[in-house]
Amino acid sequence: MDQKTILVADDETHILNVVSLKLRNAGFRVLCARDGQEALELAQQEQPDLLITDHNMPQLSGLELCQKLHADSRFDKMPAIMLSARGFQLEECDTAASGIVMMISKPFSPRQLLAAVDQVLAA
Repeated sequence: MDQKTILVADDETHILNVVSLKLRNAGFRVLCARDGQEALELAQQEQPDLLITDHNMPQLSGLELCQKLHADSRFDKMPAIMLSARGFQLEECDTAASGIVMMISKPFSPRQLLAAVDQVLAA
């Protein structure tokens, strides 16, 4: 089985550290970005299999990042998992136009996130 690459974008260092460690321990190749613009550039260079992004980030929000990537034919099939504040929801039209297949509210457990990643990559 090919090693899957996951791009994690979050401006909170502790979230990046916890998520990347959990994913690496599960056998994934992990790329980390601290803002939406850095994530966009990394995605264009590395073409990950999955994006996990925070909603509120500097430069580009998670939604803007997903929309820009989804508009590019290289990424129109790449799924995204959005991390957001509890109670935050996106409109269905926003998720459909951005490749966001799942929303996970913060705080979340690393085990919950890993289960979500496995589910999304298996789909």
